[in-house]
Amino acid sequence: MATKTVRKRAAPTTASQRLKQDYMRLMKDPVPYIIAAPKMDNILEWHYVVAGPENSPYQGGYYHGKLVFPQQYPFKPPSILMMTPNGRFKCNTRLCLSISDFHPDTWNPAWSVSTILTGLLSFMLEDQPTLGSVTTTKEVKRTYAIQSLSFNLGNQTFCELFPELAQELREELVARAQDSERMMAPATGEPGLKTPTTLTAGNGSIMNHVVLLGALAVLHTWHIQS
Repeated sequence: MATKTVRKRAAPTTASQRLKQDYMRLMKDPVPYIIAAPKMDNILEWHYVVAGPENSPYQGGYYHGKLVFPQQYPFKPPSILMMTPNGRFKCNTRLCLSISDFHPDTWNPAWSVSTILTGLLSFMLEDQPTLGSVTTTKEVKRTYAIQSLSFNLGNQTFCELFPELAQELREELVARAQDSERMMAPATGEPGLKTPTTLTAGNGSIMNHVVLLGALAVLHTWHIQS
């Protein structure tokens, strides 16, 4: 008896082509503090990482989330979710934003992935409540920022889509542990410790490096599938 092969339905041509264009634009003109990439096997599902901006309670944190696009994109908006605990949004919960699927009436087909990510970061830095948001103190947000590195490293998709960033986070955790051990060691009269600078949110060189390598990987996959 013949066995049927179940294949995942590909994204409609319009949505696929538009998302590829959005990706190319994003690589050419990155959104500050954010990197993003589609899953290799499903261009309708994108994952992003927000690096907490300086002088915000999110500084030092990295926040992983995803965008789930409908087959009707760009004529309908995506779902927006954040997976990393952050103190601003509930985890794994669709966010009610003017750029999300909660408000198709305010959606503009001319908006792109870059527009969505820019709007998400802007709203994250505000205190305005919405469906899917939470209210916490700055201290709680700072605690989540510290914990975000180890939390993200426990997410397989994060590590697969952003391997270079994942490695940087591992190195930062090692540096933090070593620094903590030195701080707890008895004084020996040696020079004071310097603040670790292995990786900081908003570090342009690191984020740009991750963007470039990620783009090459995705473009190679699209070339093979063409």
